[in-house]
Amino acid sequence: MNTPPDLSQLSPDQLRHLAATLMSQVEEKDKALRHSEQVNQKLTHELALLKRHAFGKRSEQLNVLQIRLLEEVVDADIAAIEAELEALTPAAPPPSKKKPTRRPLPADLPRVEIRHDPDSEHCACGCQLRRIGEEISEKLDYTPGVFHVERHIRGKWVCDHCETLTQAPMPVQIIDKGIPTAGLLAQVLIAKYSDHLPLYRQEQIFDRAGVAIPRSTLAEWVGICGVRLQPLIDALRDLLLNEPVLHADETPVPMLAPGKKKTHRAYLWAYATTPYAGLKAVIYDFSEGRGGQHARDFLGKWQGKLVCDDYSGYKQSFANGVTEIGCMAHARRKFVDLHVAGKSQIAEQAIDLIGQLYQVEREAQSLTAEERQRLRDTRARPLADALHRWMLAHREKIPNGSATAKALDYSLKRWAALTRYLDDGRLPIDNNRVENLIRPWALGRANWLFAGSLRSGQRAATIMSLIQSAKLNGHEPYAYLKDVLERLPTHKASQIHELLPHHWQHNA
Repeated sequence: MNTPPDLSQLSPDQLRHLAATLMSQVEEKDKALRHSEQVNQKLTHELALLKRHAFGKRSEQLNVLQIRLLEEVVDADIAAIEAELEALTPAAPPPSKKKPTRRPLPADLPRVEIRHDPDSEHCACGCQLRRIGEEISEKLDYTPGVFHVERHIRGKWVCDHCETLTQAPMPVQIIDKGIPTAGLLAQVLIAKYSDHLPLYRQEQIFDRAGVAIPRSTLAEWVGICGVRLQPLIDALRDLLLNEPVLHADETPVPMLAPGKKKTHRAYLWAYATTPYAGLKAVIYDFSEGRGGQHARDFLGKWQGKLVCDDYSGYKQSFANGVTEIGCMAHARRKFVDLHVAGKSQIAEQAIDLIGQLYQVEREAQSLTAEERQRLRDTRARPLADALHRWMLAHREKIPNGSATAKALDYSLKRWAALTRYLDDGRLPIDNNRVENLIRPWALGRANWLFAGSLRSGQRAATIMSLIQSAKLNGHEPYAYLKDVLERLPTHKASQIHELLPHHWQHNA
């Protein structure tokens, strides 16, 4: 116990310093309390709106599929908000809500017994403990293709001398009072966000296997997992923004917000490290619009080299110190479209000349940045200079407004950005890496983002970031998520980096 200082022994200057320190501490605590209250009020308001929608009249303009998907999103959002409120005010009682009656797990499922007993069979007083019974909790586990039940048996031990009862605690889990293990939660997340199976279809699949889990329950699990996994993305984003070179791209996703009768266009942004970077990661960011402010909010004070297409939303970032790196694949695509449309000989020549630059890149792929730079200086730069002279010469002969002129102008106007990769061996020639990483969203958006909300889009972005980053690092996503969800409840926040995909090791 700390002994308070004897104020009578302090000089006036020391007293003033002590008073200033105490006032500063009080102000900091007061500021944190006000922020906590503001977040609490915001979440409580959002929760009330979602619950009103969940129990209100459904719009007659929505079809059955849209209603199903929207119900899944609302249930997941409600569970996520309640989890955030519980973390914000852990001392407060959890919100009261009517829990559905839980059915016993099917008796025909295989069972694995996991026993939890005290570390010692002797009481603290030194006497022998006597077993007087046990408590059994059943959790539903899943390994790909197979359900089984974990029977957690916790023996009760009593000391006859001092009449104390000893019982080992249950292992802490992501959802303590629910039936799912980390393996089942990982399966639900992978099926939804990687295999593009909405929860109502997973409910049907589980039911055929003899396990009845309402999709509202599955949605609660998804919402809680999204909240629990968010700290990993926060840590990964900090690392990503320390990289000197990043890819960026965006794609539209139709969003039907709760309470609305028609969809509007939201956007999914992707930011990834290059194929040559030591860190292999991608982070998705979901927003309700395509304005460049969304990119600036994500990048913050980052001022590296950004590989991207010619979208105008990045222009302000370039004015603020970010260096634009053009995408040669976009330039080539203009000539491919031209050739497909009219068998243009100029387009065919351009495709061939650009192809020679790509041949150099294929040879440079396995080299170090320094070796790649030297190869580009000797092989690629002369080719690029020749291509530029060829484009300028042909552009003088072609009338303005023609399709060929537009294809040439696209490259000529962006030539400085398109060829900056020649000056730095760390830079890629195009933006194909992030375009490939954004493709899974195009496959899945009809199933799990068509009906959604800003919160559900951000949750999908969090989970998809972990799944795709795990793949980039050569991990099987189910094994990665299962292990992370097992370890998260007891993992120190200061060591969260150990669970990030590029650091994770199976059975670590």
